[in-house]
Amino acid sequence: MFPIHDDNPTRITPYVTYALLSACVLVFFWQVSLGDAAQQAVYSFGVIPSVLFATRSLPVELEILPAWLTIFSSMFLHGGWMHLIGNMLYLWVFGNNVEDAMGHKRFILFYLSCGMLAALTQAVLNPDSEIPMIGASGAISGVLGAYVLLHPYARILVVIPIGILIYTPWIAAYWVLGFWFVLQLINSLISASDTGGVAYGAHLGGFVAGMLLIPFFKYRHVPLFSPAKRK
Repeated sequence: MFPIHDDNPTRITPYVTYALLSACVLVFFWQVSLGDAAQQAVYSFGVIPSVLFATRSLPVELEILPAWLTIFSSMFLHGGWMHLIGNMLYLWVFGNNVEDAMGHKRFILFYLSCGMLAALTQAVLNPDSEIPMIGASGAISGVLGAYVLLHPYARILVVIPIGILIYTPWIAAYWVLGFWFVLQLINSLISASDTGGVAYGAHLGGFVAGMLLIPFFKYRHVPLFSPAKRK
């Protein structure tokens, strides 16, 4: 199930959402331009739990930022085209309404806070890991958590491939995002070990962080559990 659009109007132009999308794309092109050195950038700017908790250290030539700053730099790196496109799709669909609910400045703080808490969740779950975590998915998971509390009844246009057939129904946000959360939870439980791949703990941590933080970041006049609106 892939969301591609919602029917939820906004009152403002989501400049921060656009800026975050642009920044992630530009950083990815920079990664690609590095060629064989791209992997070194992942180790320098990604979050490595064991380095973050000071039980391991990076080689001197890779130590570009203090370990705590990699929590933020890692949000703008991606591991491939599909990783980037998937994350940017979710940010494009859901970010504008969350930014609309709190304004530009608060949205920046909200996004970074969710990304930080997501990374820390994954790091606490695997404190000895030497595998770098990269990607915007933790922060975007926070956006999803906020969206489901703000607009649970908004309709989401999704693509559902079944064999050679493709369905494009409109489904309520609470079903789409609830299904996404349950899928992350199941995948986190069946993941055999910390061998790389998808950081499901970060997804879960970010989503819960978004749900917990949205009451404090949204404008006072913006209600939770808003009824459906139509464009």
